[in-house]
Amino acid sequence: MLTMTIHITILTGASRGMGHAMAEQLLGMGHQLLCISRQENTQFAQHPLCTQWALDLQDSASVAAKLHSWLAAQKTAGLESVNLINNAGVVAAIAPLSGVQASDINIALRVGLEAPMQLTAAFLRATEKWQTKKRVLNISSGLGRRAMASQTGYCAAKAGMDHFTRCLALEEALKPHGAQVCSLAPGVIDTDMQVQLRSADAALFPDRAAFEGMKIQGVLTSVHDAASRILDYLLRKDFGSNPVADVRDVA
Repeated sequence: MLTMTIHITILTGASRGMGHAMAEQLLGMGHQLLCISRQENTQFAQHPLCTQWALDLQDSASVAAKLHSWLAAQKTAGLESVNLINNAGVVAAIAPLSGVQASDINIALRVGLEAPMQLTAAFLRATEKWQTKKRVLNISSGLGRRAMASQTGYCAAKAGMDHFTRCLALEEALKPHGAQVCSLAPGVIDTDMQVQLRSADAALFPDRAAFEGMKIQGVLTSVHDAASRILDYLLRKDFGSNPVADVRDVA
C-alpha cells in the first residue's frame, strides 16, 4: 500500500507579488498551504489544498496563537515536512526618520520583525515534538545588510530578522529534532515595493535614481522567477547550513 507524502507550508504575504507566485508554485507541488494575508486571494478560494486567513500581522500575538492551535490540530502521519515562510513585509514610509510618523514606525517593525518572531515562536512550540523535517525561511533583504537613507524602518526590520535567525539557528541546533532556519535575501525583484521606491519624493529619498535605473536597465527579477529560486533554495538538502544567505550566491 502506497503512503501519501504530505508537506505543510505556512506562507505570509501570499495575496500578491512574490508571495502570490510562491503560493501558486507550492500548490503546484502539492503542498498543503496555509496563507496568511490581510486579504484573501480569490484565485485560491476553491483550491482543495489551500486555507486562507485574512488577518492583519500588526496583531501578531493573536495570529500566532491561532497558528499554534491550527498546527496542534494537524495529523503528522505521513508528514514529510512542515515549513514556515515569513514573507510579509512593508515599506511604511520613505523619508528620513525625523519625518516618519510613529504609526509608520510601528507598522514597519510589527509586520517586518515582530510578526516573524511571533509566528516562528508559535510554529516551533507547536511542532517541538514532531519528528519530521521542519524549516523556517525568513525572506530578508540586502537592505538588512546595507544601510540606506530614508529606509530606517525597513532596514532595521530586516537586519533584526537576520540576527534573530542567527540566534534561532544556534538554539535549534541543540534540539534533537530542531528546525532548519535561514534568513534569505531574494535579490532585486519587480514588485509593488519597487514601484513605491521609484515613485518616492526624490527630495526625501536620495537613492530613488538608483531604483529607477534598475528598472530601465532591466535587471529586476520577475516575481515568478524569484519565487522559483527561493523555493528551490528552501528545498535544498543543505538548507539552513548558512543561517543568513543570499539567493544570488547560489550558482
